[in-house]
Amino acid sequence: MPILILVVTKNKIENKPGNLLRKFLIKKNSINLPGFRRSFSIIQRKSLYEFVSLQKNKMKKFIVACAALILVSFILPSKKDNLIKTSIYQFKVEGLSGGKIDFSQFKGKKILIVNTASKCGFTPQYEYLEKLYQQYKDKLVIVGFPANNFGSQEPGTNDEIKAFCTKNYGVTFPMAAKVSVKGDDIAPIFKWLTNKTENGVLDADIKWNFTKFLLDEHGNLIAKFDSNVGPMSEDIVKYLK
Repeated sequence: MPILILVVTKNKIENKPGNLLRKFLIKKNSINLPGFRRSFSIIQRKSLYEFVSLQKNKMKKFIVACAALILVSFILPSKKDNLIKTSIYQFKVEGLSGGKIDFSQFKGKKILIVNTASKCGFTPQYEYLEKLYQQYKDKLVIVGFPANNFGSQEPGTNDEIKAFCTKNYGVTFPMAAKVSVKGDDIAPIFKWLTNKTENGVLDADIKWNFTKFLLDEHGNLIAKFDSNVGPMSEDIVKYLK
C-alpha cells in the first residue's frame, strides 16, 4: 500500500499552537500523517472504551458492596439491639425455705435485691431492710440473696441462714437460697444485674456484702448502691416517696 510522506518542519508546526504532533515532530522531521491520525483515533477510542469499562467495573463493585452492607445490617443486630434482650421478670430462683421466687410476680412494684451475709460488719442492715420493707411493702419488695463470696462470711446452710435471720432480725421479706454473686459460678440473676449488655443500663461491680440493686415497677434497673449505703438512707428512700 503506498505511503504518503508529509514533511513538516518545526517552524510550521510551531506556528500552529495546540497541534498534537508538536512533541513528536520535534524528535522526527517526517511522519505518515494520515496513518498517524487513524492510529491516534483508534488509540482515543480504545482508551475511551477502557475508561468506560473500568468505570463500569468500579460501579459494579460499589453496588455489590452496598448490597452486602444492607444485607448485613438486616442479619446482624446493632449494639443497641443487643441491649435489654432479657428482663428481670424472666428469673425464677430457689427460695431459702424451698419453692421458687418468681420475679414476674413483682410487676408493678419496685424491687430491691441485696446480697447478704450473717457474719459481716454490715449484717445489722437486716434490721433496716425489714423496716424499709414494712414501711413501703405496698410499693416495694426486697429479695435477699445470701452469698459466701466475701470473707467467707456466709458459711451456713440455707436452714441455718433462715433460722439466723428470723431469730435475730425477724426477717419477713423474701430470701433466696444461697448463691454466688461473683466469679465463674455467678448466679444468672447477678450476671444480669452486673452486665449492661444484659440489663441495658449499667455495668456494676459487687465489691462486698450488702450491695443493693434497685429496679423500677417495670423491671428496669435504676441504680446500684454499695454496702455503706444504708437501707433507710435518703439515697434509696427518695425513689419510694
